[in-house]
Amino acid sequence: MIVHKTVSLKTNTREELVNISDKITSGIADEIENSSGILLISSPHTTAGITVNEAADPSVCYDMTNKLKELVPFSRAFTHSEGNSDSHIKTALIGTSVQLPIIDGKLILGTWQGVFFCEFDGPRTRKFHVTFIGE
Repeated sequence: MIVHKTVSLKTNTREELVNISDKITSGIADEIENSSGILLISSPHTTAGITVNEAADPSVCYDMTNKLKELVPFSRAFTHSEGNSDSHIKTALIGTSVQLPIIDGKLILGTWQGVFFCEFDGPRTRKFHVTFIGE
């Protein structure tokens, strides 16, 4: 069985991590109920990524975005004409997809884990894809 959906998301700042854990299986929960397999969550954007990290303490997201800004600061010195090369580099570092297990229709994450949409060139209206492949 393959189930796919596209989810829209509005970001609020140029750089932010948005916890999308609750949005991932909404809309397909009935279709994957009692099923097991792999869930692919992906961003179709070159300036926004997807990652799994701690969701219990919001300071982790703050620390991550601040460290990425320190590692790859916004700079007009980049040659890319849109002026957002830092966003492209941050996305390349984070990645644009994660794969997670689904067992008996439930997303399997660690106790403190969440799935985050990583905005690096906002605010914008974005989207991400969720694809379930299983039985």
